[in-house]
Parts: sequence; C-alpha cells; structure tokens
Amino acid sequence: MSMNTEVFRSFQSWFFYLPVSLLDLFLRRSYWKAFLMDRRPNYCGRLLSAVVLVAFGSNASTNVCLAAVSQETETATESNLNSAEPVLKTPNESVLLATPFEFPLLNDNPSEPLDTQILEANYQKPAASKSSPTYPNVQLHGFFQADTGWFGQDAVNKASLAAINGVPNGDLQDGADFRRARLSAGGDVAENIGYFMEYDFAFPGRPSFMDNIVDLRSFVGDSTFRLGYWRQPFSMDALTSVKDLTFFERALPFTFVPFRQAGIGIYDGTEKGDYTWALSAIRFPTDFYGGNVGDNGGYGTVGRLTAVPWADDDDQRLLHVGGAYTFADPASDIIRYRAFPEFAVVENNLPADIVPPGVPNLTLPFADTGNISAQNVQLFGGELALVYRSLYIQSEAIYSHVDQIAGPTVDFWGAYARAGYFLTGEVRPYNRKAGVLGTVTPLCPFGTCTGSGAWELAAQWSAIDLNDQNIAGGRMNNVTAGLNWYLNKNFKFQFGHIHVFLNSPGFGDSDADITAARAQVVF
Repeated sequence: MSMNTEVFRSFQSWFFYLPVSLLDLFLRRSYWKAFLMDRRPNYCGRLLSAVVLVAFGSNASTNVCLAAVSQETETATESNLNSAEPVLKTPNESVLLATPFEFPLLNDNPSEPLDTQILEANYQKPAASKSSPTYPNVQLHGFFQADTGWFGQDAVNKASLAAINGVPNGDLQDGADFRRARLSAGGDVAENIGYFMEYDFAFPGRPSFMDNIVDLRSFVGDSTFRLGYWRQPFSMDALTSVKDLTFFERALPFTFVPFRQAGIGIYDGTEKGDYTWALSAIRFPTDFYGGNVGDNGGYGTVGRLTAVPWADDDDQRLLHVGGAYTFADPASDIIRYRAFPEFAVVENNLPADIVPPGVPNLTLPFADTGNISAQNVQLFGGELALVYRSLYIQSEAIYSHVDQIAGPTVDFWGAYARAGYFLTGEVRPYNRKAGVLGTVTPLCPFGTCTGSGAWELAAQWSAIDLNDQNIAGGRMNNVTAGLNWYLNKNFKFQFGHIHVFLNSPGFGDSDADITAARAQVVF
C-alpha cells in the first residue's frame, strides 16, 4: 500500500471518528441521555463505535477500538493493536481498549455518577491485600424507627380498656415516638468464634439489652453453638428482624412467644438451606437485662425445624414450612399474656407534666389474662410461607397449653395470615440460613433510574383468643392494610391502618381504629 493511501485511510478514520466521539461523549454526559438512556448507558457508545468500524473498516493504524455490543460479554479486538495504547478495565471488570481520546465506554451502573464511572474506567485499582484478618475485629451498625399514630375508639372500647388496665380513662391519645433506636457491634474474636451485642435506647430500660451472644462455629460438624441472650428459635414472625417487618409490629400471636431469653443453644442446616434446625436450653423468664433468679423451676427448652420442599433455582418461587415447640417452667410460677393492637406509642412523662392529665401515657393492652399461677406452659407453632415472584404470603398459628397450679388446664391460641405484593417488581428474598423472609432491595432506588424505589401493598388478618375455663382475657381480631415505600435498602417509609375488633369480658364487642406512619433508617 502506498504512503498516500496510508495517509488517506488514517485521515479518513480520524475525520469520521472525531465527531462521532464528541457526540458519544455528549450523549453520555447530557441530561437527555441520563433521562432516556439511564438503564443502558453502554449501548450508545458501543453502537456508534461499531458503525464507524463497519463503515470505514478496521485498520491497525486507526487507533479505533471496538467493544462488543453484547451486554453479557465485552471482548476487544487484539490483532495488530498498537502496543502503546493501554488496556483499561471498567469497575465490572469488562475489558475495553482506549480510543485516541481515551474515552472508555462506560459500565452499565446507573447508581454511579458518570464522572465517577469515567474516573474508575481510566484508573486500574490496585489488587486488594490478601493479608490474614486480625482478631478481634468489629463492625458497628444501628437503626431507628420514628413513629406517629392517630387513634379512634368507640365508647365501649374506651370503657373496656379502662377496666382491663385498672386506669380511670381508656381514651388512647394520638402521639409520636421513637419505637426503636439501636446500636450494635459484632465481629470475630477468632477464626471460628463470633460475637454480637445490641442495645436499644428507646425500649424500657433505656438502654435495654437486645441480642448479646457469642457463637462457636463448626462446633459439631457445621453446627454453631451459642451462648448468651437472644431471640429464641420459635415463630417465623418473631425471628424476622424488626427492620424487615411488613407492618409496624409483629402479629397478635407474638404475644405467646418466649422471645429473648438467656441460655445456650445449637443450630445448623443443610449447605443449600433446604432445612434448618435449632435447639436451646433457657432460663425462664428473663428480664430486659438478661437476668433470672429462682430455684423453683426457671428452666425451659425451645426448638424449631424448617424446610423448603419446593423452590426454583433463584428462590423467586418457593414454599416454606416450619414447626416449633417450647416447654417452660417459670421461676415465678406465673404466666401472663397481654396483647397490644400491633402499634404503640409511649411517653415516659419525663420531665413531669408533659402528658396531659387524666389520660394514658402509652398505648394500653387490649386483652390481658392477668397473672396465672402455673406449673408450666407448652407452646406449639406451625409456619407456612410462599414466595411467588413479587407476591409473598406468610401465615402462622400458635397454641398455648398452660398447666395451672390450682385450676384446670387452659388453652389459648392465635393465628395470622398476611400477603404482600411489590408493584415495582421486586421479590421478597428468603434467608435460607435463618428460615425467614429477608430485606427488600429496590430494583431502582430513589434518585436513580426512574427514581421510584420499591412500592409494596400489604394486608393482614390476625387473631388471638385468651378466654378459656376460669381465664377471661378477651378476644381480638385485627385487620390491617399497609403501603410501604423502600427508597433504598437502608431507608423506608411505612403507612398503615389497623381496625381492631375487641370482645372484652363484661363489655362485649367494641371497635378501634389506628392510622400510623413510620420512617426507618438503617446504617
């Protein structure tokens, strides 16, 4: 090939590539591109580069690179390349070749600003250090939930609550409260020994103990041995993190659950999480600081078994089944069940006279057995959950069998069923290690993509019956509708309305309505 021909082809490549490159850069950085092409920022650059090469041919002297249009595999032509041109990598590790202007094609990551993508594409990050971890180590986390609520009651409901709780006025007040405000620290003290400590500054005690545990991993086989104060393995609803609740509180049957207790336990499951099991021995009952005294009993055992009999490969469709059992001999020889209406606000009246005189300073329980003198209590629980893409359904029933000291055996029960549906296409993840539904991550967080976040519609029915034999604690049925807005994985708003059907001894049927909202931040 003559020198004139070489010069002409080189000029031809530069002449056509220069305006195309400038147009490509403009499209990437303009508002129009960000608005209309945010979900596919790579396609424009790839298509324009392909058009240039098809129209004018690929030549070793052109310094023009070709990135494959395929989203899945990005390969670069390597034949007769100028060795002086650097090979770049975008943050998703796809190989790209520099153009004469060093404008690398950007990755498909709408959550990052374009300037950040360009900088990362032109900078090869050093390899991460592979040094051994140091012990002990720690990670700090926290979250808070800020609530506000409005209450409406009929006259019978107000009178019922006053009688049940022994107060002069059962008129629940509108209010706002920090329902939970927690800080936690967790990590490892050795390769196979972990710890976790969490404290709540909004709960009674201020602060109060939450989970305080040490885990010995690979205890027997792959099992983990646990010592401390933690949520006992009973009820799918109880074991779901409060950060991941569909509604403001757990459903009415949670009243029966031996929630946080001090003790020892062991748990394990299959590698794929097709089933899990957990067993613990506890002191019962335990206070908010993990303490228990008494030599007349004061022990219990808790166990849970779960399975996933059906699931597809990515858990977008699955079925969960589970069962749990508890036997407890209370050190105080007292069992008491009190059911709240699945939402509560509390004012501690500090300093004095903040709460208006003559009205409750907190949301009162709607049903209450009072103290029951008991030898022991047995709890039986059944769980069922279904995930079918954006729809999920969860249901449980709990049965309590109380052996009274000076009276007949009494039986109480509770159940709930809830359903949620994501309008924006998300799938509620399933935590196979814990056997619970997990944290929702929006497909398009607020401020990126369309900026909508994840929107969820949910509904629930729950019931509890605390009447049997000589015990008249009352019956409740709640119907709840909710709307949840997940701006991103760490911030969400919840809105809901609860209608309470209450049947109280001596007062009969009454009704109450609660409208509430919550903001939650996790860090």
